[in-house]
Amino acid sequence: MLQYSADRNGSLTVVIAASEAYPFAKTGGLGDVVGALPAALERLGHQPVVMLPAYADIRRSRVAIEDTGLEYSVAISGKSVRGGLLRGTMPGSNVPIYFIKQDDYFARPSLYGEKNSSYIDNCERFTFFNRAVLEAARLLDLSVDVIHCNDWHTGLLPAYLKLEYKKLESGGVPQLERAVSLMTIHNMEHQGEFWHWDMLLTGIDWRYFNWKQMEAFGKLNLLKTGLVFADGINTVSPRYAHEIQTPEFGCRLEGVLQQRSADLTGIINGVDYSIWNPQTDEHLVQTYDVDTVVDGKRMNKAALQRQLGLDVAPDAPLFGFIGRMVEQKGIDLIIGVMEEWTPAGDAQWVLLGGNGDPRLEQRIRELANRFPRKVAFHNGYDETLAHRIEAAADAFLMPSRFEPCGLNQLYSLKYGTLPVVHAVGGLANTVVDADEPHVRSGTATGFSFEGPNVRRLSDTLSAVYKTYRDRPDLWRQMQRTGMAQDWSWDRSAQSYVELYRRLGARARQTQPAGARG
Repeated sequence: MLQYSADRNGSLTVVIAASEAYPFAKTGGLGDVVGALPAALERLGHQPVVMLPAYADIRRSRVAIEDTGLEYSVAISGKSVRGGLLRGTMPGSNVPIYFIKQDDYFARPSLYGEKNSSYIDNCERFTFFNRAVLEAARLLDLSVDVIHCNDWHTGLLPAYLKLEYKKLESGGVPQLERAVSLMTIHNMEHQGEFWHWDMLLTGIDWRYFNWKQMEAFGKLNLLKTGLVFADGINTVSPRYAHEIQTPEFGCRLEGVLQQRSADLTGIINGVDYSIWNPQTDEHLVQTYDVDTVVDGKRMNKAALQRQLGLDVAPDAPLFGFIGRMVEQKGIDLIIGVMEEWTPAGDAQWVLLGGNGDPRLEQRIRELANRFPRKVAFHNGYDETLAHRIEAAADAFLMPSRFEPCGLNQLYSLKYGTLPVVHAVGGLANTVVDADEPHVRSGTATGFSFEGPNVRRLSDTLSAVYKTYRDRPDLWRQMQRTGMAQDWSWDRSAQSYVELYRRLGARARQTQPAGARG
């Protein structure tokens, strides 16, 4: 039984369901968000509960996990599938995390698939997870205010909540009677599309398999299901909330989002400053703050240059990149500029990443082999190196073709590393371009450009180079402005609380949205 205070004093009980949560399971930004938001909600006086699949390697997190002894069974395509419930605590907080245990589904080497292929039964796996989350809430006797769903893996939750669990007259669950659902989109590209016969796995009536609700282009679409049935929808930046309502970024679901535009908002992801803070960062050779940024970055830059075999050249601009080596991240644009600049220029380039296009990675290796004193490439992720790049680089490159939120530009602001971004999504919302109006007002924090091509990026980096060399006072001012900004999770969590309360108030005043059957 979950031990939360019965005297809630206006606090909200929020079940946060997701397929990833750092440090238990992570492949990208979703894991970071679910790993940080619950603790921030707790600090604001609320009662979050995290629900996650019990993957095979959750014990690698070094967090104590115990078996609750609670068991349940759910119907999957006419068969009864049993599961259990494990319990842990989110690190750095008192937030409980419950792991949905079903070894046939989740005790596997990877989260979603192996050898570049998704598991063939992913629809069944996450159908079970969605049903089990609601069963767990019932077994734990949670009086739930909000079920916060994240990406397609939890897209069935709003539908089950509306169609089954809130219908008390037909055997619903009293603990969920007042619950509202929020669907957060972390990346529109990943939608959970499955063949139409997988509709049978869900147990939801076939009449909902139509173009207005669960079907999209002949397939069962779990993200669309969540978007249709959720009481509210949000994504991870205001700009991305607008972009995904257009054909360019909507990934063929822009019509659904246009229909629900009144229910769609954007909230920027936060930064965990206990981890990403140059004043306390244990990965750095020298910590620093806004007053010591010049000397601090100089010392970290020299140390990284020595570590990676680059020329120890304090006046040579050092450009950093951390991310997947794929065109979405604009790495091909960076390579194009490097191939143009490196033979004759003095700029240095440090790139950290992998899991990308082998052809792009090979081009980077060729540059690093030809110019080992100017180019360093580490294939794969290294936490210490990531922190050192943020502290050592003069500018950080994020020319993404699309970017729902982005976190590295926020880390860069804190570390006095000026971000260079393509003005899309969260990058446009968080980086203020060094154009004349913003320079005059003292609000510029980085450099941005429109149109993802090599020429635009090269021209922008020429402006970065000129500012770095010829206008050091402006460079320092931009560093100070960026470092003073607050992109903490406490700020983002407050925005989520306000959204939760709006959804609850609206649900009490009107018939719940989404049940359009």
